[in-house]
Amino acid sequence: MSFTFIINLILIIVVLALVVVIIYNIAKNRKNTETVSEVERERQKYSVKGMIDYIKNEFDEITRMNLYDLALSEEEFERRKNTKYELKKALKGAGYAATNDKKYVKTLMFDLLRNQYKVTERNINYAVPFDNAQKLTEQDKFDILLHIYKKQYKRNALTQLITKYGLDNPKIDENGVPSYRITREEINDIFEKENVLATLDFEDKLEIVVQRVYQYYKGFSVIDDIRDQNIDGVSGGVSGIPPSFLDQVGDIEDYLDQTGKITIPMSYDSVWIFYKGKSMYLEFLSFGSEAELRRVCQNIYKYNNPGQLSESVGFKINEMKDGSRVVVLRPNFAESWAFFVRKFAPPVLIDANQLLIHKNKENVVELLKYLIRGARVTAITGEQGCGKTTLLMAIMKYLYPTITMRVQETAFELHLRKIYPKSNILSLRETETITGQMGLDVQKKTDGGVNILGEVATDPVAAWMIQMAQVASKFTLFTHHAKTFPNLITALRNSLLKIGMFNNEDVAEVQVVNVINFDVHLKKGVDGTRFIERITECIPKEKEFHYTNDYRNKKNFEDKMDVFMDNATEYFRHLTQTSNYDYKNIVEFKNGEYVFTNPISEKNVEAMRENMAEEDVKAFDKFLDTAWR
Repeated sequence: MSFTFIINLILIIVVLALVVVIIYNIAKNRKNTETVSEVERERQKYSVKGMIDYIKNEFDEITRMNLYDLALSEEEFERRKNTKYELKKALKGAGYAATNDKKYVKTLMFDLLRNQYKVTERNINYAVPFDNAQKLTEQDKFDILLHIYKKQYKRNALTQLITKYGLDNPKIDENGVPSYRITREEINDIFEKENVLATLDFEDKLEIVVQRVYQYYKGFSVIDDIRDQNIDGVSGGVSGIPPSFLDQVGDIEDYLDQTGKITIPMSYDSVWIFYKGKSMYLEFLSFGSEAELRRVCQNIYKYNNPGQLSESVGFKINEMKDGSRVVVLRPNFAESWAFFVRKFAPPVLIDANQLLIHKNKENVVELLKYLIRGARVTAITGEQGCGKTTLLMAIMKYLYPTITMRVQETAFELHLRKIYPKSNILSLRETETITGQMGLDVQKKTDGGVNILGEVATDPVAAWMIQMAQVASKFTLFTHHAKTFPNLITALRNSLLKIGMFNNEDVAEVQVVNVINFDVHLKKGVDGTRFIERITECIPKEKEFHYTNDYRNKKNFEDKMDVFMDNATEYFRHLTQTSNYDYKNIVEFKNGEYVFTNPISEKNVEAMRENMAEEDVKAFDKFLDTAWR
C-alpha cells in the first residue's frame, strides 16, 4: 500500500468526518430552530392578542353560521339557535355596560379558552406572567389585586383597597402642590404586602385573563372593571400631551431635553377616577395608544343610538344602560379624544340623614322637608360633584303622595320612578327632534304637580324653569351651578335676556326674584366631604310708588313744575334701583355644624302653611319655635 494512497485515505476520512459534523450541526440547529419556533408560536397563541383573535373568530362563527346547512336534529338546532341569539344580544348589551350581558360573554369566553383553546396552568403565563412576579407590570398587579378584592367586596373592592392603604390621601407633587394620585410605587408596595400570587388558583388566573381579553375586545379597555365599581365616576384623555402637540414641537427628543424630562405622559396615559368628591389620577394605568383611547370614546356613548360622533358633531352627551351619564369629546372640538363617565347613587331610597353628617343635621333635614311640603320653589346649587342630584333625589321622599311629579332632563339621571315606584312620576328629556321647550309644552298637559329640572345649565333651560314656576305647576325644584345667591339671580336674569324673553334687566330680574323662594347651596371640602354651606331665602322688594296728581290743583307754573320734578325723581329712583330683592341665610355651616341664623320671613311661612296638611302645620309651627333659638 503506497504512501500516497494512505494520505488520500486519511484526507477522505477527514472530509467525511467534517461532512458528518456539519450535517449534525445543521440538523441540531434546525431542531433548535424548530423548538424555538414552536415556543414562539405557543407564546403568540396564548398571548392576550392571540386569545382575542381566537375569541373573535369563535364568536363570529357562532353568530354568523347558517344553521340550516348543518343538518342538525331539531333539539340541537334549537340549542344552537338560542346560543346564537343569546350571544348576539349579550355582545350588544355588553358594549352598553349591561352587567348581566357582560357576565354572559365572559362566562362563554372562560369556557371556550379552557375547554377548546386548551389554556393550562403553564401556557396561561404567556398572557400574564403569574409565574414571575418580576415580569408583572403595574397594570397586571392592579388587576390581580382588584380581582382578589372583588371576590370578597364585589363592587366595593376598589373602595376597600383605597381605604385600607389610604390611597386617597393627598400627595405633594414636584412643584410642592398637594394632589390626589395613585402611583406605581404604591401599587408595587401593596402587591408585595398582600402576597396574592400564592393565593391564586388556575380559575382565578383564567378569570383575570378573561377580563383582560374582554376589555380589549368588547369592553372599555383599562377602565372596564373600574367603571363597574362603586365610585363617583371615571374619565380618560384629560391630561398628558395631546398628539397634536407633537406636530408643534417637532422632535420629541429635543422637547424632552429642553424640559429636562426622560419621558412625558401622553393623552392616552390619562386615567382619572372621581372618588368621594376627589379627582384622583391613576398614574400606573394607560390606554397604551391613541387608537385604543379613540376606540373607547367611540363606543362608550352608544347606548340607545344617540347619533354619530364626528368632526362636525364634536361631542355627545348620553347615558349608559346603568344610568351613568357619559360625555364624549373628540378633535377638532377638543384638543384630544376624551370621555367623562359620571355615576350616580344607585336608584334606591336615599335618606337625607345619611347624606348629611355634621352636627345639627336633623334640624336641617326637617327644614328641607317643610320646604318640599310647603311647595317652595327651591334651587339646589353648587359645583360639580358636590351632591346636588343625590340630595334632590333624597328630599323627594317628603313630597305628599297625592302630588304628581314631572321631570325634564338633558339625560335621564334622577331615575325617580325606580326610587319611588308608587308615585305618579313621568320624566322627559330632549332628543335630536324634540326640544326642551316642546317637552315643557307637553308637560303642561300632563297634570303635573311639581316640576323638576335636572340641571339648569343653558339659557333656554333657565327660561323653561321660570315658565314652569309661573304657570305650569304647583312649584318647581331645580339644580344650578351658581356659587352665590346673587350669582344665581343674575345668571337666571341674563338667560331671560339672552333668549329675548325680556329686553329690560329690571323687568327680567323682577320675574326671577318673584319665582325663587329658597336656595340650598352645597359645597365640597378639600378632603371631599360634602355639606350644605347655606340655605338662603329670597325676599322680593315691594315697590312703593309715591306719584301724585297734585299738579292739577296748583295754580301757577312753578308749583306744577315742583310736583312734576318730584314725580320724575320718584320714577328715576325706581329706574336706577340697584336690586329688586333682599336675601338672608336662614342656615349656615359654621365650625363643623349647622347654625340656624335668621328666621324664615312671615310671607313664606304663611305660604308654606297653606300648602301643608293640618298635622304638618302644627309640627312646622313647633319647629319654627325651637330651631332658631
